[in-house]
Amino acid sequence: MASRFAASRCCPSWRRCRSTGCTCSTPSWCCYRLSCLAFLGPYWYVFLLDKTAWNNHSYLYGLLAFQLALLSADRYGWVTAPGRRVPPGHARLGACRHTVSLPPSSGRSVDGLFRPSKRNAHVPLWNYTLLRAQIFIVYFIAGLKKLDADWVGGYSMGSLARHWLFAPFKLVLSEETTSLVVVHGGGLLLDLSAGFLLFFDATRPFALFFVTYFHCMNSQLFSIGMFPYTMLASSGLFCEASWPRRLCARCPGWLRRALPSVAPPRPSADCAYGGRRARRPRLRQHLAAAFTLLYVLEQFFLPYSHFITQGYNNWTNGLYGYSWDMMVHSRFHQHVKITYRDGLTGDVGYLKPGVFTQSRRWKDHADMLKQYSACLSRLLPRYNVSQPQIYFDVWVSINDRFQQRLVDPRVDIVQAEWSPWRPTPWLLPLLLELSPWRARLQALESTLDNHTEVVFIADFPGLHLENFVSEDLGNTSLRVLRGEVTVELVEQGSNHTLREGEGLQLPAGQYHKVHTVSPEPSCYMYIYVNTTALALARNLTRLQELRERVQNGTAETEPLPPELRPILGEPLADGAEADPVVRAFLRRQQRLEELGRRRDESLAQRFHRFLIKKYYLFRRSALMTFISLRNLALGRPPLEQLAQEVAFANLRGQEESAHPSSRGQEPAEQHTEL
Repeated sequence: MASRFAASRCCPSWRRCRSTGCTCSTPSWCCYRLSCLAFLGPYWYVFLLDKTAWNNHSYLYGLLAFQLALLSADRYGWVTAPGRRVPPGHARLGACRHTVSLPPSSGRSVDGLFRPSKRNAHVPLWNYTLLRAQIFIVYFIAGLKKLDADWVGGYSMGSLARHWLFAPFKLVLSEETTSLVVVHGGGLLLDLSAGFLLFFDATRPFALFFVTYFHCMNSQLFSIGMFPYTMLASSGLFCEASWPRRLCARCPGWLRRALPSVAPPRPSADCAYGGRRARRPRLRQHLAAAFTLLYVLEQFFLPYSHFITQGYNNWTNGLYGYSWDMMVHSRFHQHVKITYRDGLTGDVGYLKPGVFTQSRRWKDHADMLKQYSACLSRLLPRYNVSQPQIYFDVWVSINDRFQQRLVDPRVDIVQAEWSPWRPTPWLLPLLLELSPWRARLQALESTLDNHTEVVFIADFPGLHLENFVSEDLGNTSLRVLRGEVTVELVEQGSNHTLREGEGLQLPAGQYHKVHTVSPEPSCYMYIYVNTTALALARNLTRLQELRERVQNGTAETEPLPPELRPILGEPLADGAEADPVVRAFLRRQQRLEELGRRRDESLAQRFHRFLIKKYYLFRRSALMTFISLRNLALGRPPLEQLAQEVAFANLRGQEESAHPSSRGQEPAEQHTEL
């Protein structure tokens, strides 16, 4: 029955290749299938080449390219010669049943020149079913993934409500309520319902409005490339198949000549029809229906196939890329340490995290840690380290939980066992029993002033944290929230045992070790003040007050020293050395003035800035693509020339380079590592 239904209806084709944002065929539809394959092969090769770049978006592009290589997306756009008569069957989906004479125009499908059966012909319904099902799965599975307790509780994207896009909601709601109701609740509701609302005619207008608003917001909230625009364009797949023809028919006659045909499509041999033209579906149509059904089932299964690829499961399940768990998990790394040991001499040393690699994703995935350790074990012998042993100590917080270890720091990862089909034994579990503490941690953090920072730590029994308190961090103390720890002050040679509720002042400029001695995981927090940043803030405030007094005429009669004259906009005197605090003050003032100017911009000015930004983005993409193709064909030029070309491609223009933040807000501060 399913096979019969999938092959029994046909829809007029249209430019779906353009609507999904995939550029796998030429505008003239020349050698469409070959063009799709020419795009599909290199895309998946590059995609699979570097798994550190995998994500849901690039995976979706590959799936759409694969689908378009199988579909009949090269039918629409062909217009026959002037005065040619169209058979009655052509008007099957049109408004009239007599022959019509098509207006003169040039052909748009070059393939139609060689295969007349493709000219403005019907497209089998399974083509539409495949694309619609793929977009439906993206929405619906993303909604199911957001049923996670962290998303429902508002912990996944806790700071997103601070963005200026949510300012209208914060006129009537608090920031916390906006985060919980609008960001998390609205995102969950939209993902779960968007596919269903787009499918039905009665609810489609509302769905189109909300998904358009949703993806336009995402394009400004996140740097996720073409994904919002791809999803916007894919919304047209759920509309009636004839909407491009009706749209073109409403255009003026002089413009219609340059647009695709508005004539009804012709019958196609690839379709099975009902009614008087009904015939038994052929084997090819049965296979197409079976493929569609199997593909959709496979796409529903893959996001929940984590029990097969258990080696890729970490604190979150599954490979990174095909699970559609977008934005559900946010991570913050507080401390990463890589220790190596010489297998012959026993000498111990430390490596800078990320050495020999440009990726940062290895810190979150056991399989990447295994590969990274294998890479280091091959490279370190060049630096007189024999038979190196590699140990990782990665501290990470997921969705506002305690900072805790991801892997066991006592295990040599080079020799450690890893299999894609079995759980990773040296991966430490996420302390889910401590999740209820997040409300208490937020309450504790809210009691601190703006200059005091806090880091919450959870550790396993038998392990210890070695830490160094920088001299910039004054008044640093440690307080135990749960369990029992022993603090070892290395230089003083003393130990202090602390239980729940007890604390200890830590000396600055010295190492200490925190040993967890209780049978259950310990929880403690560091409280510290960045005295250097506090002193800088006070100096900047004094300079601001001095500048205002001078400008208002209330300052002292003595002139300002030469090194302070730049705060009034005057150039630095010859021979005078710029003060670092003054330079920091000028940079801050320039940033604040730019932010104020952007806030006061009109809608037209903001739209112009948006267009300028997108222009330079597409300009860089085109130039970098040209440089890559040129290098593949002719070889790499000298490094100096290549550096100049890349610098020219990265040019952003005066408007875009004037301010580092393109979001209209200051970048979020990162917690200082202890």
